[in-house]
Amino acid sequence: MRVFDVKICERGRLTCYICDESPEMPDVVRDAMLVFPGGGYAACCDREGEPIVKKYLAAGMNAFCLRYSVGRDAGGFMPLVEASFAMKYIREHAKEFNIKRVFAVGFSAGGHLCGSLGTFWGEPWLMEKLGADFPYGINKPDGTVLSYAVLSAVEGSHRPSFETIIGKENPTEEDFERYSVELHAGEQSSPAFIWATSDDAVVPVVNSIRFADKLAAKGIPFELHIWPHGPHGLSLAEKETAVGMPVMINESVAEWIPLSINWIKNLK
Repeated sequence: MRVFDVKICERGRLTCYICDESPEMPDVVRDAMLVFPGGGYAACCDREGEPIVKKYLAAGMNAFCLRYSVGRDAGGFMPLVEASFAMKYIREHAKEFNIKRVFAVGFSAGGHLCGSLGTFWGEPWLMEKLGADFPYGINKPDGTVLSYAVLSAVEGSHRPSFETIIGKENPTEEDFERYSVELHAGEQSSPAFIWATSDDAVVPVVNSIRFADKLAAKGIPFELHIWPHGPHGLSLAEKETAVGMPVMINESVAEWIPLSINWIKNLK
């Protein structure tokens, strides 16, 4: 396997995990997964980075992890610009990497970035930021995996995340609504695998429910899983990502990984 970094835009860094080709398997064509760690747009959480990559690699996919701009550097929704260029890089190297479809997975604020990429990919305001020579549609994922995602700024969500990407003092309700993914979900949105826990005290489960409801109304394929218990930030819900906190281990919730892989394999 090849592992290397690529600079995306001015600050974004894309780490690429590319499975080796084998003369014994010359016709293997793989799906790819682009990973967006969470961190409230203040950081990129390691627990939601490489451990996630390894799971999708084990499923036979090539994987990519984006370390996007955070804090003051995230203003003007720079992470979405970087995510778009990451998708462009992957698709432009699809033949070299033997890639057919490209998916994205995100956690918490990274879930907002993932959902935004799947819905805002062609918005005029984003295309203006990407530049006149950016190929239209190249940044749209074939599907998204949204993990306890911050999707709405108007449904009791994590407003500090939105304040960071808005990047100005005293943002208006219009500013918050602009980046509330569920308000803009429509026929252009990517299919989605959505999971959350009903007692998440940081990002209310209504974020996932409202978004799924909007996709259903527009006829966009989705799969929704809501487990009854589990704190925010579960990541894999396994020992590796629990960092010594037993509450972060949940065998039931850990099924989201094989469930999402199965959803990807069966998505038409």
